Amino acid sequence: MLKLTNISQLVSYQSVSDTIQTMSNIEILIEGETIQEIGPTVDNADEIVDCSGRLVTPGFVDPHTHPVFYKGREEEYTMRLAGASYQEIAENGGGILSSIKDVRNASEYELVERVKKRMTRFIKLGTTTVEAKSGYGLDTDSELKSLRVLDRVNRDHPIDIIPTFLGAHAFPPEFSNDPDGYVDLLCDEMIPAVGEQGIAQYCDVFCEKRYFSVEQSRRILETGKTYGLIPRLHADEFEDSGAAELAAEVGAVSADHLMAVSSAGISALKNGAVTATLLPGTTFFLGKQSYAPAEKLTEAGISIALATDFNPGSSHLQSIPFMISLACSYLKLSVEEAFRAATWQSAITLNVHHKVGSLEVGKNADLVIWDLERLIEIPYFTSDVPIYKVIKSGRCF
Repeated sequence: MLKLTNISQLVSYQSVSDTIQTMSNIEILIEGETIQEIGPTVDNADEIVDCSGRLVTPGFVDPHTHPVFYKGREEEYTMRLAGASYQEIAENGGGILSSIKDVRNASEYELVERVKKRMTRFIKLGTTTVEAKSGYGLDTDSELKSLRVLDRVNRDHPIDIIPTFLGAHAFPPEFSNDPDGYVDLLCDEMIPAVGEQGIAQYCDVFCEKRYFSVEQSRRILETGKTYGLIPRLHADEFEDSGAAELAAEVGAVSADHLMAVSSAGISALKNGAVTATLLPGTTFFLGKQSYAPAEKLTEAGISIALATDFNPGSSHLQSIPFMISLACSYLKLSVEEAFRAATWQSAITLNVHHKVGSLEVGKNADLVIWDLERLIEIPYFTSDVPIYKVIKSGRCF
């Protein structure tokens, strides 16, 4: 057993009261991977961690990442500094397409080793559960390989990975003049193969002008549903494409990005009970000002999750604490709203809230011990991540 003592404040969502609660002068007892007791005093244990007046929170849940790539795209960062847009870079062979060749040519072992290193960094930054997408292979063999990579890392690494199939990330070069032919391949070959493989839990589509249309996205997501893949959606990132309305129509658990979502899209998300997963790091990393309209979303009663969008091109960021800081400064969320979005609501979108996303008796012992005393200090430190220790499934890191 492991005992945490001298916790100045424990801050966590509590499912019984449906609120973020702060408890002072608390101890936590952990047995194996599970929280056994939380209170002013708990039973003794074999191992004791003296928190020495530190803040304790749940481990973060990141519900939108793209970690299966071979190498970074630093040259595109230079191009953006010179004034090129994300769309212009993509139209000139960069962007998503530039990662395809490397993933197709890389061995499974090479990709596993790189993804493991990225997952280790996630844990160091306080994230203990991630959703992770394929999407840089864009042919049947490479997409299945990418999902196998996620499965192997999930089994070999302490972090928990929730895998998503994103074969509809872009149109690969061999289908540049036949987009509907690629949609046929996705629906007739790739999705059935992904379903048979049995690794992916979700199906995602980049629904955006110059990527997948609403009609193509609908067909892909509905096909995924027939193979047990739950819909998620990249929606209205650059333009209002009607993707938010589609997310509600197909019963997606989450519509992600939403920087250009319309009033009609917001109404559809509300009526469809779709979570809005916001990714302020993407806007920041691309040097834009168009942050998602979080105030309008919250005023409409839409639940908000918060993610990094970690990827090699448009958001090479892995820090949820930094996302919380951006959410407070630019999305105008309160600290408590941003914290809930990065823990409890993110866990809901991945259907793991019964295990993670909050510190409650019977749940996984996934938590962060901070070199801080209060929750407000997490966004206040902005780019610094003053973490003393991360505990994942009862193990200290």
